[in-house]
Amino acid sequence: MNWRSRKLLDRAKDAPHCMLCHCHGDGTNLVAAHSNQLRDNKGRGIKADDYRIAFLCHVCHTAVDQGSVWTADQKRLVWEEAHRESMGWLIESRFLKVV
Repeated sequence: MNWRSRKLLDRAKDAPHCMLCHCHGDGTNLVAAHSNQLRDNKGRGIKADDYRIAFLCHVCHTAVDQGSVWTADQKRLVWEEAHRESMGWLIESRFLKVV
C-alpha cells in the first residue's frame, strides 16, 4: 500500500524555487515530482509514496521523467539531490514537523 498525502503534494505551490534548476516558484509552476525508483514503492502504473517527491518545474520534471539528455543514473542522482533539498525546505519552513 502506497503512502498518500494531498497536503504534502500541495506544498509544491509554496516552494520558493525548483529544487533542481532553481527557477523562481510563482505558486503555479512547480509540482511534486515522484521518484521513479522501485525502492520508493514505484510500480507499473503506480506512483511512488508521496513522501518520495521533489519540487520541480515542468522543464526539470520532464527531463527527469522522459528526457534523453541524462542517463538513468544521472536522472536518479539529480532527482535525489532535488528530493533532499525539497525535504530540507519542508522541515526548515515548518510545513513538515516531527512530533
